[in-house]
Amino acid sequence: MNSEYIIEMLNIRKEFPGIVANDDITLQLRKGEIHALLGENGAGKSTLMSVLFGLYQPEAGVIKKNGQVVKINNPNDATALEIGMVHQHFKLVDVFTVMDNIILGAEDSKLGFLQRKKARKKVEELSKRYNLNVDLDAKVEDISVGMQQRTEILKMLYRDNEILIFDEPTAVLTPQEIDELMEIMRGFAKEGKSILFITHKLNEIMAVADRVSVLRKGKYIGTVETKNTTKQELSNMMVGRPVQLEVQKAPSNPGEVVLSVQGLTVPSKLHKNNAVKGVSFQVRKGEIVCIAGIDGNGQSELVYGLTGLEKASGGKVTLCGKDISKASIRGRANAGMSHIPEDRHKHGLVLDFTLEQNLVLQDFQDERFQKLGFINSGAIREYSEKLIEQFDVRSGQGAVTAARSMSGGNQQKAIIARELDRNKELIIAVQPTRGLDVGAIEYIHGQLVAQRDAGKAVLLVSLELDEVMNLSDRILVMYEGEIVGELDPKKTTVQELGLYMAGAKRDNEQEV
Repeated sequence: MNSEYIIEMLNIRKEFPGIVANDDITLQLRKGEIHALLGENGAGKSTLMSVLFGLYQPEAGVIKKNGQVVKINNPNDATALEIGMVHQHFKLVDVFTVMDNIILGAEDSKLGFLQRKKARKKVEELSKRYNLNVDLDAKVEDISVGMQQRTEILKMLYRDNEILIFDEPTAVLTPQEIDELMEIMRGFAKEGKSILFITHKLNEIMAVADRVSVLRKGKYIGTVETKNTTKQELSNMMVGRPVQLEVQKAPSNPGEVVLSVQGLTVPSKLHKNNAVKGVSFQVRKGEIVCIAGIDGNGQSELVYGLTGLEKASGGKVTLCGKDISKASIRGRANAGMSHIPEDRHKHGLVLDFTLEQNLVLQDFQDERFQKLGFINSGAIREYSEKLIEQFDVRSGQGAVTAARSMSGGNQQKAIIARELDRNKELIIAVQPTRGLDVGAIEYIHGQLVAQRDAGKAVLLVSLELDEVMNLSDRILVMYEGEIVGELDPKKTTVQELGLYMAGAKRDNEQEV
């Protein structure tokens, strides 16, 4: 019995404490198609795919492959059915090499010995065939996020999967890497592989998907052919109201200097060269300055050097007139710095703490949250509930939800709520809308502009070209650890920005 659908998920229901994540959802995937699954943060997209991959068992509904009902109790069952998944938060062992991560759990052995040569040959062939170049001998903790994602894709291909699930695959990629990934996906579809692609980026859906199914708050809204729809129509289906896709802001009116960076040098963990090489710039009150660049050109290390996560080896950082070059992380925060970090799991949240604990991480010792030297949990609860409502942070059990159990986008909203509410003079926002849907992006962009208009200094680090062009008042481009250009978003083009980012163009006499 052959069906036109390779995978069917029929009437799936999945519940968690306090929330129905999937409420009677039906999704049908044709053989050889790229099918996008679109929805807001917490709409139930990842949950539905985790059911298909055997990570969760549904309370109701069936899954069919080629018309036959199948039972998927765990990811090994999924692999046996040729279903593979690249997760939004990668499932890699940091201290292992790329090669070891790829074969982990699917080792080919003979008489108890690993067939390393054979395995390596297969991986090298796959990486050549699909243009997935990555250093197989590098440790995962030392490679960029884009390279980690390629590792995940190779891991999936190594297991000979025919049904490929990509969960928010572009949330962490640069524009160039996104284009490459789209090409890779098209190549897979041409070969007859079937792809389920979870996203909330409308441009990507229009560029690569054949059909789109939309979820909203755990319910199925509908499936449309991409060629018969528009971005505006999809965003309305997803959010349930018209969304402003452009940032609304008045011209900036910069005041005095808040952050002054002179000759900052930060060593690299990966190689002998410095990751940041004598960088100088200033950020003033009432402006959004954006550091743009292709991932891996020293932006992360620059932020680590500014925030105190890494020790700088040279240069001077002044915040609100105070030299903070040697200050601790807390010292910098107290001097007037807020930080929305790039890696929300590593530097943004304590995943096993509750949402309310995470919202007061840096301020729990503040007198607002103390009573006779003890933590005042009532005050913390009240404060958290105010932020949760203000920033629309969705979670199953409100303030006491474990941060780990929230969707990636809602974890991000929680961090942004905490950092903006601390009312500091400088906000360093690194990839602030990474993994957020159009409704949430519209809100966060509005919040950052409001901070700017209230006279705060905002240093934005973003890999999203649309965000860079839309949100910033000045753009500084980083290439190989140096600032190679200062651009005015009103006078430049994405193409020109791309040339600076690729190192093909630079300002000769550079005054920043």
